[in-house]
Amino acid sequence: MALNAFSVRTAFDTGQEERDIEQYSPLELAFLGDAVQEIVVRTLLVETSSEKPSKLHAHSSHLVRAHSQALILDSIDDLLSDSEKDLARRGRNAKSGTRAKNASILDYRKATGLETLLGGLFLKGEDDRIMYLLRTGMERTGLLNEGENK
Repeated sequence: MALNAFSVRTAFDTGQEERDIEQYSPLELAFLGDAVQEIVVRTLLVETSSEKPSKLHAHSSHLVRAHSQALILDSIDDLLSDSEKDLARRGRNAKSGTRAKNASILDYRKATGLETLLGGLFLKGEDDRIMYLLRTGMERTGLLNEGENK
């Protein structure tokens, strides 16, 4: 069974119907999208590296920090559909009440936009699209080489 929103609803018998993406707040989607990117990056690192867990964690943190996420979102903007751009825009404009310790406000908002996009795609079951956008974004920014070589 694939890891997606449907499989979670089914395995845990939540009794919840699939909701329209518009019914989720952007910050709920970003919360989920952050974890989606984290699992992709951690899997990539484990598959391509033989480092100790502490080094894997440090490298993972570098790849999913706000600045890297902002770079990825900027690099894939030309690939996004109008509905995907709307999701990212909702995340970028969300008022979270917090900000990253080591990020500019602009990077933090763009990062939230990417996370919102990923969370929305995950809930819609668009796993292939998530992988395509993350891979392309990491290739275009040079982050993929960092993920595969450390």
